[in-house]
Amino acid sequence: MIRAILFDLDETLFDHRRAVAHAATRWTESVCPGHELLPEAPALWLDLEDKHVPAWQAGECSFAEQRRRRLREFCRRLGLPEPPDPDAAFAGFLTHYESAWAAFADVHEALDALAALGDAPVLGVLTNGVAVQQEAKLRSIGLMDRMEVVLTPDTLGAFKPAPQCYHKAAAKLGLRPQEVLMVGDNLLFDAVAPARAGMHGVWLDRYRADPGVSSPAVARITTLRDLPDVLAALSPRLLGPSRAA
Repeated sequence: MIRAILFDLDETLFDHRRAVAHAATRWTESVCPGHELLPEAPALWLDLEDKHVPAWQAGECSFAEQRRRRLREFCRRLGLPEPPDPDAAFAGFLTHYESAWAAFADVHEALDALAALGDAPVLGVLTNGVAVQQEAKLRSIGLMDRMEVVLTPDTLGAFKPAPQCYHKAAAKLGLRPQEVLMVGDNLLFDAVAPARAGMHGVWLDRYRADPGVSSPAVARITTLRDLPDVLAALSPRLLGPSRAA
């Protein structure tokens, strides 16, 4: 019986790519209007997140320092002048980023459908982001009040995909791992690793990756609108009399 669902946040509930595209474009324009490499800015910013964030997660630098490293390399790769105060420059980027915060179009509909199920599961968020920013995102997109818990490395002392991250998350809910379903856009972090730790994993493949990229251990969906059906298959009692008929 599934008693709780934990969602990843960025690219699962929250449209991070859209916000980054807006912020990287606007910030670059503010530094160098009409820059010839402007169309490349959003993808480069996302690539540099993947490169530099793991150093913070591994304890090799502070959260603020990985931001500085990202910004410096971003400027260097685009041929922009390096800002004399990278923290102030990053704050400018964040202003644009926060102005574009939004939930994906399927989120509220999916959560409403889950709430309508018989014996509806508890909902929460399990994210590798910092608590202050992730909670601000949830409030901004109208989801904070719908989540029973928001679990981050600040509270768990571990990052996905470490097994203890999922074990501690289940414990915070007062549940066994097998009573928890994890949903997210990262096949390893949000589906395969949780399944290995005893949870149920669902991969949200929003951008329809190569069909060869999959895992037999987890379910695969392309929209959160399909989540109630996956959940019902795992926990038939959640269907309720009307849907079961």
